[in-house]
Amino acid sequence: MSILINADTKVLVQGMGRTGRFHTDKAIAYGTQMVGAVHPSKAGTVEKYTGETDHSGVAGRPDTYDVDVPIYRSVAEAKDATGATTSVVYVPPPFAADAIMEAAEAGLELVICITEGIPVADMVKAKRYLEDGSTRLVGPNCPGVITPGECKIGIMPGYIHQPGRIGVVSRSGTLTYEAVYQLTTIGLGQTTAVGIGGDPVNGTNFVDVLSLFNADPATEGVIMIGEIGGTAEEEAAAWIGEHMTKPVSGFIAGTTAPPGKRMGHAGAIISGGMGTADAKISALLEAGVTIAPTPSDLGSAMVEAMG
Repeated sequence: MSILINADTKVLVQGMGRTGRFHTDKAIAYGTQMVGAVHPSKAGTVEKYTGETDHSGVAGRPDTYDVDVPIYRSVAEAKDATGATTSVVYVPPPFAADAIMEAAEAGLELVICITEGIPVADMVKAKRYLEDGSTRLVGPNCPGVITPGECKIGIMPGYIHQPGRIGVVSRSGTLTYEAVYQLTTIGLGQTTAVGIGGDPVNGTNFVDVLSLFNADPATEGVIMIGEIGGTAEEEAAAWIGEHMTKPVSGFIAGTTAPPGKRMGHAGAIISGGMGTADAKISALLEAGVTIAPTPSDLGSAMVEAMG
């Protein structure tokens, strides 16, 4: 089992610039079904991908791959031609919100937006637009989503992941990789790892992902990585205390950040006395979450939480 994506997920890429082409190649090498792309000025052409298979992905595949990715004028056209249910967005910041809304208008089930630096006003508009439909957005400004051994959508390094028992949800990309690597090293592995992004206005939040992991029979525990700014971690703590039936370990980044100074992500800022690391850690501890004191303790904290 997994959440959000699996080996059957058919994916479109929106934004076929240098970044989009590079990560499409890595996704295909991992075994992801990249079935098409959207780029109006390149519509009717085909991007060809060849190379050596990444064997940290789907096992039992040939050593090499040779895949053609057709390019379409619109998401609706690409969806109709390929049967895709998901897209990944690498569109530049000024146009990324429009790309998200186009994917939602076409009726895609899942949109994963990697783009960093989208104007907040644009994301407010996009989020309001998504409220009227059934499309789920992950991101923006996130590393993506991976179900190890099945499907990789985003910019994460595939080789550090391993199919296993633990779900990972994080606002921080680099700390996602750290948690994943530690889980792989100690043999617990991951069911799915979800980077929800660090922007102040995003799609899927901690509670959304925690509820999916709670319902997933293959997920035996969850690592949740938060950071200063906003109230998402406190809201997650309240949900965990009332509903979570599986052990959770956590870490809050930014404990030494001074109030009013942004640290890394656009949403990682303490303002108006809200969003402090101490408040988040206290709420999580009260909900029964095992807190890792440092990033190097993420794996051991999960082991401790599982008893």
